[in-house]
This record gives sequence, C-alpha cells and structure tokens, in this order.
Amino acid sequence: MLKAAAEPETPASIEQEELRGISRSVAEIEWLLLILVLLYYAFGGTETEDMPAVAAAMVLYAIFVMGFRYARFFRHESRWKLAVETWIMTAFITWALWHTGRLESPLLNSYLLVIITSALALGKLTTLLELGLIATCFVFLGSHSTIHELLSLKYAGGLFTQFAPFVLVAYITTMFASDIRYGLNKVKLMSETDELTEALNRRGFAIVADRLFGQAVRYQRAMSLLAIDCDNLKQVNDKHGHKAGDRLLVALVKSIQAQLRHTDILARHGGDEFVVLLPETPAAGALDVAERIRAAVEGNPLVFDGQLVKTTVSIGLASYPADGQSLDMLLASADHQMYEAKQGGRNRVVQRTPV
Repeated sequence: MLKAAAEPETPASIEQEELRGISRSVAEIEWLLLILVLLYYAFGGTETEDMPAVAAAMVLYAIFVMGFRYARFFRHESRWKLAVETWIMTAFITWALWHTGRLESPLLNSYLLVIITSALALGKLTTLLELGLIATCFVFLGSHSTIHELLSLKYAGGLFTQFAPFVLVAYITTMFASDIRYGLNKVKLMSETDELTEALNRRGFAIVADRLFGQAVRYQRAMSLLAIDCDNLKQVNDKHGHKAGDRLLVALVKSIQAQLRHTDILARHGGDEFVVLLPETPAAGALDVAERIRAAVEGNPLVFDGQLVKTTVSIGLASYPADGQSLDMLLASADHQMYEAKQGGRNRVVQRTPV
C-alpha cells in the first residue's frame, strides 16, 4: 500500500534551518569579537585619548548585535542579513584598529573572523568582495603621506605581505566550506534517491510532492497521480535471478521516464511499486500518459543472457480534486485503482468510475 511520508520537510524549511544554524554561529563570532576588543581595552592596550572612541564603538556594536539578533526585525533568516552583519563587523574592526595602532595593532587579525564567517556562510563570491573591502581598509589604515608613497613598489610590497595571510585563509576556508557543502549535498541526494534506479525514493518524493500538491491546492490547479506496479518481477527473479530483476526495474524506469515531461515526478515507492506525479494534468491527460507508459513497457522487453524477458505494468490513476482532497487520499485512491487493474487481469490502466 502506497503511503505519503508524514510531515515532510520542504526545501525552504530545510534552508531556513541551515541558515538558523549558521546565524547562531555568526552570533557567537560577533560576541567573540566584542570580547577580544573589550579585553584589549581593559588591559590598557588603548591610549588614553582613544579610550572614549573605542568604548563608544563597543557600546554601539553591542547594541547593534542585540538589536539585530534579539529584536526580531527579520522574520526569516537570509544570506543578505548575514552579509550585512559581516559589513558591520568590518566597520567595527576598522574603527577599533584606527584607535589602537592601525596596521600595527594586535587586533589586526580580527579581520580573520570576518573572512571565516563569510567563507563558511556566504560563499566564494561574497568572500572575494569581503577581501576587497578589507584590502581597502588596509590602505585606509596604512601610514602613507603622499599618493606617490602609496603607489611605490616598496610600500605596496609591505602592504601585500601583511595582507597575504588573509587571502590564504580566505582561499583555504572557502575550499574547505565548498567541500563540506558538496559532501552534504551528496549525502542529501543519496538520502532522497533510489540507489538502483536513480529515481526518487519515498523521502524524496514526499518532499517534492508536498510542495507541488500545496501549489495545486492554493491555485486550484489540476493534478494527477499514477500508481504503477510491475506485474511479473517475482517471476523474473525466480526464473532468471535477482540480477535480471534489478535490470528489469532499471529498464522499467527508463521506459516510464521516456513518456514523461521534465516537470513530472517519478519515484520508487517500494520493491516493484512506482508513483508518478503529473502537475497541471487533469484525468484525461493523465489517462493518455498512463496508456503510453503501459504500451512502452510492454513493447520494450529486456534482453538478458540472450533471452527476451517481457514485462507489463498495472496502473492506477487518481486526480485532484475529484479523487481526493489531500496527497494521502490521492495515493490511496491511485493504489486502490492499481489493485483493481491487477485483479482485472494486469497490463491495464484503471481510473475511478465517476459516480
């Protein structure tokens, strides 16, 4: 019996959860930065005449962090919000450096917090822009009296030597973050894809179908669902072995996919059970697709060890809103019609007869 997964996570909710986790880490980095400047201030690292400016900057930055974090100005987390926070961090660091020795200040490496935050949360392009901003701050903080001195090879070489470690950290961190994202995406793909047929599995189908069904309900659009069952997988396994059965399922998926649009969703829901979601498709259109799938499967037997291994499918059809007001109801209705197709002799398509 086909069933929908309970309360699947949508891509939007997954992204929001990821952004909330990143945001919490950024908050910790912001407080760490404030504590570093505070400790330097408390242990006498700031000249007397600069103490009021540094103290004021710390108070304003603390107010910013608390307001940005805890006043709930933003209903949802976003990468733009995180980017703005890194810009404010850069401004605060630059101000603190201006009053604590400029490029000679022990706080100079605080810029690394901005770079690491950007690399882990915002990606390569944003990190490159952050590097450009920090490089501008380096020039602003440098000790040069004339444009000629600023453009001299000696001055540029010294500035580059100081700035080079920041570039290296940015490069290493972005590469590391990219590898992490690739690994996570790979694991996510594997968790939502059937390993044998490369169609979506139950979890992957639930995520996509929940979103598409929600759109159909919201905009009152037609949608149909096909429940497909291979008629003779057990016999093929018994006669030719499970290797032949696996190849039969792979061939079956290819035959089904050949009849679908790129917007249609195919998933493996069980051993030999498949489900196809047809957005923007009323019952008449879905019946045509189902018949084409049935004929394609019947007309493309598998060649295994020099023998033709024929197969057929039984298909049940259900459409929204006539056959169900929820995804579970549609799945149950299509599953029931598929069972009727098998009971009626197999290799056929059955849809609910209107009352």
